[in-house]
Amino acid sequence: MTIKKRQIRNLGDIVKIDLEDGFHAYARVLEEAMFAFYDCRTKEDLGIEQVAAAPVLFQIAVMDHAVKRGRWPVVGHLPLDSKLAAPPPRFIQDVNRPDSFSIYQHGIIHPATKEECRGLERAAVWDPTHVEDRLRDHYAGRKNKWFESMRIKE
Repeated sequence: MTIKKRQIRNLGDIVKIDLEDGFHAYARVLEEAMFAFYDCRTKEDLGIEQVAAAPVLFQIAVMDHAVKRGRWPVVGHLPLDSKLAAPPPRFIQDVNRPDSFSIYQHGIIHPATKEECRGLERAAVWDPTHVEDRLRDHYAGRKNKWFESMRIKE
């Protein structure tokens, strides 16, 4: 993979993610290090409106060097719509007390039950290579080891 020139990370930017299998995917820069990953794996370059109209697969936080170092080049910009303006809630599970859960949203952490946390992403910041693995695994129809490691520990 060729690393491009340094870029600035701006809300609403659309980035292109090389999946290293002849395909690429797209994501959108959101608040709080978050990205929305679109369900649009393709070999063709799509217009930004076409990308933004695709369904969102998931939203997670990613290390900013994915964009700043040019691994994920910015291919366009659109203002965020209301669906993407606020990051979704994420869960926290205490490592030392696995039955203790919280939900993080908008910089606020509040206690929660395990059931309230089911279906939420873990509050974590992903490495871009792990996200690329997750996307490839999604499209191959197989479990992703990084996602599985982030699930609620029973």
